[in-house]
Order: sequence, then C-alpha cells, then structure tokens
Amino acid sequence: MQVSAANEIERVDPDAFRRAMGSFATGVAVVTSIQEGAYHGMTMNALTSVSLDPCLLLICCRTGSQTGRAIKTSGEFVVNVLAEHQNELSARFVGSVEERFSGLEIEHTEVGVPMLPGALAHIGCRVHAVHPGGDHDIIVGEVRFCRAEAGDPLVFHRGAFGGFARGTRR
Repeated sequence: MQVSAANEIERVDPDAFRRAMGSFATGVAVVTSIQEGAYHGMTMNALTSVSLDPCLLLICCRTGSQTGRAIKTSGEFVVNVLAEHQNELSARFVGSVEERFSGLEIEHTEVGVPMLPGALAHIGCRVHAVHPGGDHDIIVGEVRFCRAEAGDPLVFHRGAFGGFARGTRR
C-alpha cells in the first residue's frame, strides 16, 4: 500500500478490488420487499449476520435502486437464500426484468412481503438502521422470523455460479 506525503491512502482501482473480492466465495440471495402494493426484489451476495442479541443482519443495496428504496420506505424485507438449483431464479432478479415475480408461487409475510418458493432459508426483517456506504446503502435489519430447509446453497465465486463441495469438518 502506498501512502502519499499527506498520509492519504491512494485510491484503489475498482476493477482490481472487484477481482480481489471475487476470490471470496459467497452464498446467493434474493432480497424482496413491497412498496405501495408493488413487489420489488434483487439478487445479492452482500449479506452477513451482525448480532445474535438482538438478531440482526445487514444487506447492501446500490444507492437509488428500486428495491433499496422499497425496503427503506416500507421498513420490511425478506432475504431468500437460494438453493443450488435456483441459478435461473438468481438471474431473474438481476437487471431490468419487469416481471420478476411472474409465474412464481409466492408466499407472503404477515405484512405482505413476497417470499420466493424453494429457497433454502427465508429471513424476514424490519429495518433497524440505514448507513451510507459509498455507492451503496448498508441496511441493518432486525430479524422478525426465520426458517431454513435442507439442501445445498447456490454459490458465487469469481463471476460464476456453482454448488458447494462438502469436505470434512474440523
């Protein structure tokens, strides 16, 4: 790392950062919300648990995204953790597809947020806090309910989707 005379860290090339972060394998989720009766959702891998007492998690949404606005406006969202066989579903929630929810057998939370069928887990949250984070909003959610099913996760690594190879436990 180079440091300038003014002790400021030089700006890292965003493409180099993206490549480096691509080395970190992650799970894949679709976060969903509802705003004024309209469903919103987007694929993401910027997700992590924050606390067990209370149960908190965080997601990161591009600033100005429709789904991010819906989450901040409604105050509610669901993280749908995708199963290995749901690669097509992850692709459906990327880009500008108008009918992302069309043809899906949607379940709903008690406040109407859509939950995707076949997900490994559903984690329903109420917005706890929102923090600016560069070109993204860091949204901390307080978990209101969660459920998990058996199965293997969809994994994202270096720009590609795949499965999880089980090894031995340590």
